[in-house]
Amino acid sequence: MSGAQLYDTIGATYTVTRRTEPRIAARVWAALGDARTVLNVGAGTGSYEPTDRYVLAVEPSALMRSQRLPGAPPCLVGSAERLPFDDQSFDAAMAFATVHHWPDLIAGLREMQRVARRVVVFTHDTSDAGWLRRFWLTRDYLPEVADLVAGRPSLTELADAIGARTEPVPVPWDCVDGFFEAYWRRPKAYLDENVRRGVSVWTRVGPEAEQRAVHDLRTDLASGRWAERNRELVDLDAAELGLRLLVA
Repeated sequence: MSGAQLYDTIGATYTVTRRTEPRIAARVWAALGDARTVLNVGAGTGSYEPTDRYVLAVEPSALMRSQRLPGAPPCLVGSAERLPFDDQSFDAAMAFATVHHWPDLIAGLREMQRVARRVVVFTHDTSDAGWLRRFWLTRDYLPEVADLVAGRPSLTELADAIGARTEPVPVPWDCVDGFFEAYWRRPKAYLDENVRRGVSVWTRVGPEAEQRAVHDLRTDLASGRWAERNRELVDLDAAELGLRLLVA
């Protein structure tokens, strides 16, 4: 299932839990530098689009496009690998939490670099041996996530393809954007189906893995086992969970 097909299937309630997290947005917008014209690739419903610059969006899913707010920047149908723009048409191109859905990640990044003088991408680092253990949800309940990233280019390969530097992005404990890692200190949130439907991982691992993970987490929360395993998280204001900015 392509990214567009996936979100045309699961994206009906996307805006219930997915919205702009101001502290992460500040990092993205700072990385855009002095860009006045910005292309948002894989734009979804429009989170993280800066309001003080000219923005044009590209999004393949009709359902996601339909949920963009009135007055949002214009959004065209298109995919990262074939952007319908001339070379260097924009000051910057951005992509937020979308590259893992692209059929060809490196081709998409190079297209962004072709049409813009600066590229800013928010993504995950799954390339080191211990990445699966950084987050208790993948470590203890959903190891199937490893299969979703198998064969994907490493963060280093993505960065090298466009000459980008990488910057870590810690996740605040009270993050308002409900992406996969957002509730690392609020585990009960993952028992909420609305939260899970706003994250493609839960659909991609399949219903059997999802049901097992939710059951096991609910059991461990009730017994106190989760709290015992993760006691070091209680006093953290932010967690390093492998989220990165690529800036070229």
